[in-house]
Amino acid sequence: MDVYEAIDSRASVRDFTEEDVPRSTVKKFLEAAVRAPTAGNIQPWRFYVVRDGKVKRGLCEAAWGQAYVEQAPVVIVVCADLEASARGYGSRGEALYVIQDTAAAVENILLAVVAEGLGACWVGAFNEEAASDALMLPPSLRPLAIVPIGHPAGKQRRTSREPAEKYTKYV
Repeated sequence: MDVYEAIDSRASVRDFTEEDVPRSTVKKFLEAAVRAPTAGNIQPWRFYVVRDGKVKRGLCEAAWGQAYVEQAPVVIVVCADLEASARGYGSRGEALYVIQDTAAAVENILLAVVAEGLGACWVGAFNEEAASDALMLPPSLRPLAIVPIGHPAGKQRRTSREPAEKYTKYV
């Protein structure tokens, strides 16, 4: 599958089968994530691969009961190392670059998931403090995305998009 096909095929999947996702496949997702662009090559991302039911339950609760977080066989939580970005770029690194870097890593994960014929959803609606508690994160790490991953159950529903021209100005 080429990158354009993966981009066009990507959809938010919120219903998964019980079929497991092999460790080797998850490793591919993580390798794709670390190939994302990163300010100053700081690589402030930290990945928590969650398979433990109790921890997934805590993440589900942190995500205000979004059940598919707990249902997915594997969940990757993408965190930002705020201190690493601050060391490189001060407050701008901590407030902006760290978010850009981790967002790029999440998108690479999502595209790799599609390329492997699986489904995922980028969950940003969650209580960061509760997610941090579920993962027992140190204060320097900020959870920025919860990504449940698995084999889609049923047909995927893709949302429509406006043409790029609607949002583009050439100057």
